[in-house]
Amino acid sequence: MRALTWQGTKDVRVETVPDPKILNPRDAIIEVTSTAICGSDLHIFDGVIPGMQAGDILGHEFMGRVVDVGPGSTLKKGQRVVVPFTISCGGCFFCTEGLYSACDNSNPVEKQDASEAAFGHAMAGIFGYSHLTGGYSGGQAEYVRVPFSDVGPIVVPDDLPDDQVLFLSDILPTGWMAAENCDIRPGDTVAVWGCGPVGLFAVQSALLMGAGQVIAIDHHPRRLELAASLGAKVVNYRETHVAEALLEMTGGIGPDAVIDAVGMESHGLAPDRLMDRAKQAVGIGVDGIHALRSAIHACRKGGRVSVPGVHGGFADSFPTGAVMQKGLTLRSGQTHVQRYMPSLLHRIAEGEIDTTFLISHRLPLEDAAKGYQHFRDDQNTWTKVVLKTPASGWTG
Repeated sequence: MRALTWQGTKDVRVETVPDPKILNPRDAIIEVTSTAICGSDLHIFDGVIPGMQAGDILGHEFMGRVVDVGPGSTLKKGQRVVVPFTISCGGCFFCTEGLYSACDNSNPVEKQDASEAAFGHAMAGIFGYSHLTGGYSGGQAEYVRVPFSDVGPIVVPDDLPDDQVLFLSDILPTGWMAAENCDIRPGDTVAVWGCGPVGLFAVQSALLMGAGQVIAIDHHPRRLELAASLGAKVVNYRETHVAEALLEMTGGIGPDAVIDAVGMESHGLAPDRLMDRAKQAVGIGVDGIHALRSAIHACRKGGRVSVPGVHGGFADSFPTGAVMQKGLTLRSGQTHVQRYMPSLLHRIAEGEIDTTFLISHRLPLEDAAKGYQHFRDDQNTWTKVVLKTPASGWTG
């Protein structure tokens, strides 16, 4: 089969690799029809995610049709499914608590040591996202082996096109959980740093949850335009002093809740961001947390901080004092995708949520490397890239 493989920093290639096979009774094999490039994939592309090996197959946002199943799978051949990016067993303590992204059993034992050392506990398995998360082959490929297929994939009706449901795999539930973690009350002001895919879905979700005002912060004109089209007020951080603007827009109080939808590779020319980059260059500190620092400082006293943006290491100059002195609540984590998929699928089917507005480019899988480069370098216009395999029937 054809698949996108990682070969090194900023080096990804579509190659011919062996087809996946059923290995365990609960496995299924999915013939991929659509797969997407995620902002989290750019962290791998930029070389800031450890545990990658040459030849690893990338991609964790994908869907397709079931072509083979093990005897323990509840799926049937021919069913059309969306697969969550988190791999979860369904039976461990965390899965039974609905904390699917904290699954204790999906990361193979022989691969748990690295994440245990880094984070204190082993991470769960994730498709196409380094050997820290199990080393599973990802979905930017023609076929994928899906472990625990009786827990993860959701069957979707044939009358909903791929483009409407594909983002159930990650970014729509991630944006929804980001807003949910804000504990939004009617009329609240929610400020969102970053109008990438997750940030835009967080904007959409916060408004659906009853926020009175959502303020979207970015510098790309097209992204800000999309946020405004969803109903957000927008702030261009290159043209406006963000903290002052947020105080003015909230009567001097500050936002009730803030969302860092940027993560470890925040941009900008602020002094703290330049210091982050200098320390990264000499091996001191890993994550750039300018956006998170800004969000924490802007949040009102007693407010809530939600962090869906990916952070993978250690951060310097974290504003611990602001968190404590203002009495902030901070919530984060990989998304418990399986928890949200059924209700969000229902909202899509009922027309309450549109996801297609985000897609700027559709490319054949063979052009995946081009898609990565543009998605990284042309973020104003390349807002979301969907890759189509031959099985999709897409002809461009």
